[in-house]
Amino acid sequence: MSNPKSKDFSKHIGRPQSIAGALGGLFKIFGVRASDSDLVARWPEIIGPEISNMADICAVKKTRTDEYNIVLRPRNPAYTLQLSYMTDDIKKKINKYFGTDCVGKISFRK
Repeated sequence: MSNPKSKDFSKHIGRPQSIAGALGGLFKIFGVRASDSDLVARWPEIIGPEISNMADICAVKKTRTDEYNIVLRPRNPAYTLQLSYMTDDIKKKINKYFGTDCVGKISFRK
């Protein structure tokens, strides 16, 4: 017996996702915070619309001391100075999201 309301999973419904993106969605459901891939996937949600509209994450580097160095790419070079004044706020928001002091340095790339 088949259920007439069952879904046909043989059809492709949406775009393929990366494993990090799929796991990030599952972690969001269960309230778990993952790693740097989770930070990149949820950048606008974590940092807020003001900063996420001014800069994107370019790189996340883990140091030997298990801290993360976040490299941001401003969407307009004029935003670099303004973002440099906001680095403490950016660090606080990221650290608050992950629940630990994990950000060591914020730098900028052209």
